[in-house]
Amino acid sequence: MTIFDVAIIGGGASGTTAAFHLANKGKNVCILEKNNSSFARACSGGISSAVQNWFPFNLMPIVDEVITNVEFSWCNNDKIVAKLSGSSPFWIVKREKLDSFLLDQAVNSGCNLLTTFYVVNIKKNSNIWQITALDGRHIEAKTIVIADGSQSPWSNFFKLGPKTLKYAYTFSGRIKRKGNLRNETARFDFGFVKNGFAWAFPLKNEVNIGMGTFLGNKNSIPFEEILQSFITDLGFEPSEVIGQKTKLRIWNGHSNLHGEGILLVGDAASLCDPFLAEGLRPALMSGFEAAKSLSHWLDGNINHLDAYSKTMKNNWGNSMAWGRRIAQVFYRFPKVGYKLGVKRATAPKRIAQILSGEMSYEDIAKRVINRLLFQH
Repeated sequence: MTIFDVAIIGGGASGTTAAFHLANKGKNVCILEKNNSSFARACSGGISSAVQNWFPFNLMPIVDEVITNVEFSWCNNDKIVAKLSGSSPFWIVKREKLDSFLLDQAVNSGCNLLTTFYVVNIKKNSNIWQITALDGRHIEAKTIVIADGSQSPWSNFFKLGPKTLKYAYTFSGRIKRKGNLRNETARFDFGFVKNGFAWAFPLKNEVNIGMGTFLGNKNSIPFEEILQSFITDLGFEPSEVIGQKTKLRIWNGHSNLHGEGILLVGDAASLCDPFLAEGLRPALMSGFEAAKSLSHWLDGNINHLDAYSKTMKNNWGNSMAWGRRIAQVFYRFPKVGYKLGVKRATAPKRIAQILSGEMSYEDIAKRVINRLLFQH
């Protein structure tokens, strides 16, 4: 039996990113994907254009809309618009299109793909990982990347990632026309959703629409009622929305994302932004950094994989620690937060810079938290 250098469980954005970079360096890689075809995924589709830095090929072919303006509102009123800089715009993509594109790049670079491979058992024997599927198939690999999303059981199984999982409860859908949403404009409303916000992002001839809550109980979210209130202003009817409810693991403290010959990436690593629910940028970042660490490890240049956890802490986790603090204050006093935070002259630009990757929460957090706490 062939022993792969790396087995990647999950063929989403983080897994395919890692697969491409590893295969591109000549590693024998296999993606284990439980589905057998691309399908529409519930996702807002927002992503910083800065992710282009992690790929040697052009991502523009799968970008549906380049966002140049971000519009904020409170219950569809009290609106304010921030303009993004031309050097770092915000992109909107269809998630299934992104995943399929990255998968093609990985396969074209020599990565193997096994579909309908639903992993039910992982064990290690003499430093070789043995992975078994529900249908009895099994493969062996020197290392494993866990990339199977927010519902992954393996992070807990291997005691990696946060000890206590925190979730954002979300609804993501799509509408098959543009309505009143302006081209190149992303919309955020902070008034309708308790402990969260609603969003509308334009695609070429459609709109990604949804909402998420970060501090409250999932049973308290009246999705249908909120949709009725929010999307009417955009010229839509709730019956036009095709979507689903999901829960996303959000960042919840610094933790090891690596073990002996095993790494967590993307949502399985609980990297989602705890304030704005941005998940695609950390997914691609983690896939890129995981591939770099694994390549060095397989080449014998390093003896362990802790550099991966340290890099993700420095490049993402430190900012998310401040993002969580902002979320805990902002969503407890949302109206005050909107008035003193979002409507502040410089605030929309700062949020836009965070979305575009130009700034981190760490750059603004102390000022924002003090303003919300002491002026409340």
